[in-house]
Amino acid sequence: MDIERTIKSIHKMAITTKSVINMMYTSRYIEDAVMAILKPYDLTIQQYNVLRILRGQKGKPANLCTIQERMIDKSSNTTRLVDKLIKKGWVKRSICEENRRKVEIIITTKGLEILKELDPLTEENNEKILKNLSEEQLVTLNNLLDTLRTT
Repeated sequence: MDIERTIKSIHKMAITTKSVINMMYTSRYIEDAVMAILKPYDLTIQQYNVLRILRGQKGKPANLCTIQERMIDKSSNTTRLVDKLIKKGWVKRSICEENRRKVEIIITTKGLEILKELDPLTEENNEKILKNLSEEQLVTLNNLLDTLRTT
């Protein structure tokens, strides 16, 4: 169903307006589907993003700045997110030996286990969300989204 019917718009929209509203609506649709997977784990999308960033460090610690740079949601309060993950035992924070002013964050074994459990669930969810698109369409979609962000 097209976005105008989905949101029950009675006015004809300019293609630019329609496109932006469609992307915003679709983004929320995808976020809701991802949250449904994460909710039973008492995990937000932003916390999940931090865990995935730290797993990508392959055992090397990251500082708050590195995590913030790689976050999908740039407005996230990284310190607060890390604090919540520490309370859950999924990450740990330590002071850098060489530079006592530098705080290092690393994912714990428990954090890695949660991600290992979530990986097949999120992949299945992603496939479900994108089931109406062919591989070629997905490549095109990614290229279009990448192009959109570079302008």
